[in-house]
Amino acid sequence: MNGGSGTSDRVTSLLVDMPGMVEVNGHVKSSRDSATLLSIGEVAQRFGLPTHVLRYWESMGLMAPTRGVGARRGYGPDDLFRLVVVLRAKRAGFGLEAIRRIVTAQEPATRTDLLRRHRAQLLDRIAAAQASLDLIDAALHCEHEDIAQCPHFRAMVAEETQGLLRG
Repeated sequence: MNGGSGTSDRVTSLLVDMPGMVEVNGHVKSSRDSATLLSIGEVAQRFGLPTHVLRYWESMGLMAPTRGVGARRGYGPDDLFRLVVVLRAKRAGFGLEAIRRIVTAQEPATRTDLLRRHRAQLLDRIAAAQASLDLIDAALHCEHEDIAQCPHFRAMVAEETQGLLRG
């Protein structure tokens, strides 16, 4: 993917390749030593998340911790890896359903397609935010005391209005 920076390449690799992942829906899990498992409370504390969020993500298929004695959740290295993937995807602006599709996709090409579509949506939002910033900058740098009377500002607003009426 042409993300440009090394960081975006690493994130793409993390989301597309997902080494060490466990399959949730097929119930394939790596063997886990119960001594290395963290409780839901420990994971919540370490990641700064409420426990109900982890439970909700589990109900959505985003997480699949091991169930131990008394049906207590146990989070191993694969679970923590997946949790970091979920958190990174949220920071990248993905919704939970899109994240679920990413982490449960069987084929890397499916994840790549989801990432490409999200990237296109982000570029559209960035363009809209840049247009808003340009309008605000024009207002802040206007020589007129009342921005509503500035011909340049009014022209920018009129141009945007016409574009909306045509579109």
